Amino acid sequence: MFRHCKVFITKLKNLSFQGSWRSRGSSAGERALQYTVGQKIHGFTVKEELSICMQPETIPTTSSASDYTMYPFSTQNAKDFQNLLSVYLDAVFFPCLRELDFWQEGWRLEHKTPTDPSSRLMFKGVVFNEMKGEFSDNERLYAQRLQNKLLPDHTYAVVSGGEPLAIPDLTWEQLKHFHATHYHPSNARFFTYGDLPLEQHLQQIEEEALSKFERTEPNTAVPSQTHWDKPRVDHVTCRPDALAPDPMKQNTLCMSYLLGDITDTFETFTLSLLSSLMISGPNSPFYKALIEPEIGSDFSSSVGFDGSTRQASFTIGLQGMAEADTETVKHIIAQSIDDIIATGFEEEQIEALLHKIEIQMKHQSTSFGLALASYIASCWNHDGDPVQLLKISENVSRFRQCLKENPRYLQDKVQHYFKDNTHRLTLTMSPDERFLEKQAEAEEQKLQQKIQNLSDADHKDIYEKGLQLLAVQSTTQDASCLPALKVSDIEPIIPYTPVQLGTAGGVPVQCCEQPTNGMVYFRAMCNLNSLPEDLKIYVPLFCSVITKLGCGELDYRQQAQRIELKTGGMSVSPQIIPDTDDLDLYEQGIILSSSCLDRNLPDMFQLWSDIFNSPHFDDEQHLRVLVMMSSQELSNGISYSGHMYAMTRAARTLVPTADLQETFGGMDQVKFMKSIAEMTDLTSVLRKLPWIKRHLLNPENMRCAVNATPQKMSDAAGEVERFMGNIAANRKERKPVRPTVVERALDPQAASSASRKLISEPHFKPCQMKTYFQLPFNVNFVSECVRTVPFSHADYASLCILARMMTAKFLHGEIREKGGAYGGGARMGGGGLFSFYSYRDPNSTQTLSAFRGGVEWARAGKFTQQDINEAKLSVFSAVDAPVAPSDKGLGCFLNGITDELKQRYRERLFAVTDKNLIDVAGRYLGVGQQTCGVAILGPENESIRKDPSWVVK
Repeated sequence: MFRHCKVFITKLKNLSFQGSWRSRGSSAGERALQYTVGQKIHGFTVKEELSICMQPETIPTTSSASDYTMYPFSTQNAKDFQNLLSVYLDAVFFPCLRELDFWQEGWRLEHKTPTDPSSRLMFKGVVFNEMKGEFSDNERLYAQRLQNKLLPDHTYAVVSGGEPLAIPDLTWEQLKHFHATHYHPSNARFFTYGDLPLEQHLQQIEEEALSKFERTEPNTAVPSQTHWDKPRVDHVTCRPDALAPDPMKQNTLCMSYLLGDITDTFETFTLSLLSSLMISGPNSPFYKALIEPEIGSDFSSSVGFDGSTRQASFTIGLQGMAEADTETVKHIIAQSIDDIIATGFEEEQIEALLHKIEIQMKHQSTSFGLALASYIASCWNHDGDPVQLLKISENVSRFRQCLKENPRYLQDKVQHYFKDNTHRLTLTMSPDERFLEKQAEAEEQKLQQKIQNLSDADHKDIYEKGLQLLAVQSTTQDASCLPALKVSDIEPIIPYTPVQLGTAGGVPVQCCEQPTNGMVYFRAMCNLNSLPEDLKIYVPLFCSVITKLGCGELDYRQQAQRIELKTGGMSVSPQIIPDTDDLDLYEQGIILSSSCLDRNLPDMFQLWSDIFNSPHFDDEQHLRVLVMMSSQELSNGISYSGHMYAMTRAARTLVPTADLQETFGGMDQVKFMKSIAEMTDLTSVLRKLPWIKRHLLNPENMRCAVNATPQKMSDAAGEVERFMGNIAANRKERKPVRPTVVERALDPQAASSASRKLISEPHFKPCQMKTYFQLPFNVNFVSECVRTVPFSHADYASLCILARMMTAKFLHGEIREKGGAYGGGARMGGGGLFSFYSYRDPNSTQTLSAFRGGVEWARAGKFTQQDINEAKLSVFSAVDAPVAPSDKGLGCFLNGITDELKQRYRERLFAVTDKNLIDVAGRYLGVGQQTCGVAILGPENESIRKDPSWVVK
């Protein structure tokens, strides 16, 4: 980790490494380009280095915060760890930082068509386009401006990723100088986690990096922000949101308070808890005061405690509100703070929060080491004690003692940090119809300023450099110099996960004994085969509200408190599971998930029993609050996950599962929830929920899975048995809506009769469709999907390898390096869909041509055996990704993918040859070979609008 103003290295199950660098007060443009993909490192480029980072169980990433940059990776393979550590040390300490890489990744002036000097000059560059995309996201724009204006004196006043129109002021020389001064061991922190010997890591870091430098004084410490003597008010504008729940309510208002130094670890811990008590869940005072009166659609995404800067902050406010309510919201915030000081918090609220911390400490995730590194990064970056920060149990005990000694302990904190705090910023944001137009005008003005200063020699130089960069981008680079795993290093046989199949009250139950650290994990799959078609689009809404409306003798507030006090959370979500053998066969349903400490097993299942037997569907006002929050969340997510929405839409007409996925989680669902949010009376919606409940929460259509320790499995099984007895009255055999139902054994190898009921659509006819969603963005999200083969097919493995190889060896170069998109590639999905995509892309139809180019590249066999091997290693990195104890055995439970099926797939991956890849590229992806769908989300596009082959939304 390097401080801006420490390279931070992390480890996973076996090991992870993270390096971070601290920075301070530097140009945002410099910091945006600290590490450019494609730069030369000791004779090889980062493009080559990417191949190393696509190997078994490896998670490569780079993360820039406001005042440090972190380079974490993790792997389960000791040899891989050494290789990656070597590459990362070389990359961050000894990059060549070629000017060509700066042009490609940062910014450049270049002709629209590089080979045509008569075409117009324009700004290009990956980071330039990425930051344009960032600033078209209203939530991110607001959060960025909030930080800039709350902490205006030092490094936090600038945009760490680079203000789009500031990036063209950055020079290659400035970037090299920034690296030389900040990317130095004296400004670095190293972190490792895992079960490999620490001495080996230290020796490698010393020999390959530290020994080559002399100690310096980097002077990158971030000074404290000068405390204001009176509060400030400011305003920013944003683009209108065409999918906002209420088009007339698109304003945001927050009050943000500067708190204490994050190196005071206990005070930071206390303030973090205090923040949660004030805003989390329907029992919190700010939820009651701001959300329930329906003044806005939801809390602003900036709301809560932020400990990522030198001094922490707390923000409270709303999004989706009317400008006329500005003074009302200010008054409510002030009044709520007074009320908290007067009455404090209920003891049960505090206990529920401390229980949540206990759950978090016991739950085992596969990214535990990386999460630890991220948790300590900010505090350590500012010379805080990372070890003290990790003493969570000690902090909890001390917190309890403070409450015991002073019952008004938390109220006194609220008085000090909020009521009496003059360093408070009130920031409002409103939509401007000309926002994107003004951005485009400012960019054009900046461009013309640059062009006006060009001489004839400069024009010639730009053209020649454009050709030079194009030539470099088109050159195949040799990665053989990189230390790398071999395919032969991969374990040929997967580890077997034993499960026991049984029944409880006639419902199939899978038990998987695992070292779950005193936790019990429960899942239940309920199919929706009997649900009428017109109710299907309501399923995601039903799932999101069923655990939040109250149940049994508990109203929604009491239910929320009980869930926090007795469980690690309870959720319900839609599930669409394609068959492994037939693309027109699938399972549709919902999955119930929860976890708890083993001592709370009876309480967890009592909550589920009450939800099955007596859910509350009588509070229209609370349903409206939940609908508004859900609709706002969906609308906000499009600019961040646009490529996922594009892929979902492109696939819609190709397989039945994709059509259902569009209904449950695509643009159709976004627009449906917007229409529900706009309804003045939700009585009709409320009446549908009990009907949906009767079809979905039916033990007749249910199967369960439990993961627990061997010592607690019998207790867990007993509780499941009691649960099934409690809900038996809900059991009813209902006729499926679709006529053809196919039963598949949960495990064909087992003697159990447990089965999954799949829907067959033998008459489904895939068809081609091109859809364009015109949205107020200045970048595109592009996708093309092709129907291919299911998981068990012999060609599935070849298509998986082809997608990874095409991404790394062709599409990355065409879409990112040449096209300037932030990301792009291809993926093969378990539902038989081969999907191309791009992310935050300045191009639209040009990218579709790049997709086609990738297919022709593969059909022509323009790849090497080394390319195939790298792609295999990349695929195995996903296949062999570690699985948490809580999730062991779920593949078989949900998808019917047994260990035997996984092993067969593994053997096919090993066996893939160049001939297989050429064959599947031509047979499935070639023009006219298979049905494909296309979708683009992007700004107004006149050529597409005039093209009758496109459906424009």
